[in-house]
Amino acid sequence: MQNNFVTDAINLKSYNLSESDKIIVMYSKDKGLIRGVAKGVKKPKSKLGARMDLLVANTVMLHQGKNMATICQAEALNTFNKTRTDLDKIFYSMYVTEVVHNFGLEDDPGSVEIYDLLYKVLEAISSAADKTNIMLSVIKFQLKMMMISGFSIEFDTCLCCHNKIGDNTMFFVPDMGGIVCAECANKVYYTKKQMPYKLRDFFKNMADNDFETKSIYEQKATEKVCEVCFEVLKEYIESKSPKRFKSSNVLHEITGL
Repeated sequence: MQNNFVTDAINLKSYNLSESDKIIVMYSKDKGLIRGVAKGVKKPKSKLGARMDLLVANTVMLHQGKNMATICQAEALNTFNKTRTDLDKIFYSMYVTEVVHNFGLEDDPGSVEIYDLLYKVLEAISSAADKTNIMLSVIKFQLKMMMISGFSIEFDTCLCCHNKIGDNTMFFVPDMGGIVCAECANKVYYTKKQMPYKLRDFFKNMADNDFETKSIYEQKATEKVCEVCFEVLKEYIESKSPKRFKSSNVLHEITGL
């Protein structure tokens, strides 16, 4: 039986195992979430070295043991270098990796799609010219990750009466997973927030576009608009997450969001 396997994986988290070893939690292209022991990685002359740092994409070879895999080799694909000297880039990168960690699964059926999405958003964050562009990339990621995870947000039709809302007054209801019209909002007892149709259209556009596309909505977007959109989606994602978020507390302390 072949116990070695090779996959592309992005480092999400790490834990100390001993004086010289660490456990690395990765999201892989072929197997979803995987955990591997990086033996001797804390030693100065480790053969794995900086390739086991967080926010690094590698091609890794692992040996599957009875309880956990051991990382045998790693070749860096992308260190997202421009991220490491920018606090905003670091913390928003931490946020997107935690989203993947919280929603990702071992032997994840969506592993290729999620891996590619995570790689693209980390690259987009790394190459972003300013905070607005960082946040635009993160908002796209938030919307796309929810689609993949089965929590797409309904932006067209009232979830109560099922009528198209168009440019009329609407409310976003996180617990219902989308919008309701003004008339139905009076009958809904969940927490709701009024959503201008232009903000709704912005969300729809961001959900449809890839990271390379720069739409008219993005060209007009301000940092303030992005902060509002990010916060709406962050709250929604946290409400659907099977695990508690930790990076959100750090984001709040650093950015005020």
